[in-house]
Amino acid sequence: QVQLVESGGGLVQAGGSLRLSCAVSGRSVFSTYTMGWFRQAPGKEREFVAAINWSGGRTLYADSVKGRFTISKPNAKNTVFLQMNSLKAEDTAVYYCAVDKSNVPRMVYYEYDYWGQGTQVTVSS
Repeated sequence: QVQLVESGGGLVQAGGSLRLSCAVSGRSVFSTYTMGWFRQAPGKEREFVAAINWSGGRTLYADSVKGRFTISKPNAKNTVFLQMNSLKAEDTAVYYCAVDKSNVPRMVYYEYDYWGQGTQVTVSS
């Protein structure tokens, strides 16, 4: 059983920063994978934010966050971070971490196999 636990959400003013983290456990059934972040605002569909492959050598970002958000993986390999800078009110959403066994960063949510419970990010204007 694969488990993903997100943390780091909260309330921040516009222009501020937050760092989200996601820890993966119970992944012994596969050795490499992509980790991604999605978000969902009230009344809207789940939206891709960023993804990174196992080695950390390939990343993918939504146009709406390029230049403001950075996805990274430390040497521990089972944790991914999303550094969010210059936050805007429209970034307000529940942010979800997900795992895709393909090890190729992809934007489509249904390609991802495992999901965390989500963490709320609220940006006040």
